[in-house]
Amino acid sequence: MPKTIMTVDDSASVRQMVAYTLRDVGFDVIEACDGVDALTKIDKAVFSLIITDLNMPRMDGITLIKELRANPKIKFTPILMLTTESQNESKLAGKNAGATGWIVKPFKPEQLVAVVKKVVG
Repeated sequence: MPKTIMTVDDSASVRQMVAYTLRDVGFDVIEACDGVDALTKIDKAVFSLIITDLNMPRMDGITLIKELRANPKIKFTPILMLTTESQNESKLAGKNAGATGWIVKPFKPEQLVAVVKKVVG
């Protein structure tokens, strides 16, 4: 049974690239356009990993991570930040909120796959 990953990004092209890259190596992917959308979809599957952007309308990635970490079902699910932000302050805020790791955009598909496989096995 394939592992399911949620990708959360307000850019449709980024969501599609992440989804295509991960589906190509055997993962199921559910897409969400922002943190609010992600929270509405969180009960639709058991997620092995959540990949979220930092800057999004309605609910940003840091707030989303805090919400997910408060949910007993998702509390220990790995969460990767996939964002253009690379400042140490942003990374620290992500880590403090509960992010497992950080990938800076633009990313290479093989880099994303390597990190995802390292995190979810």
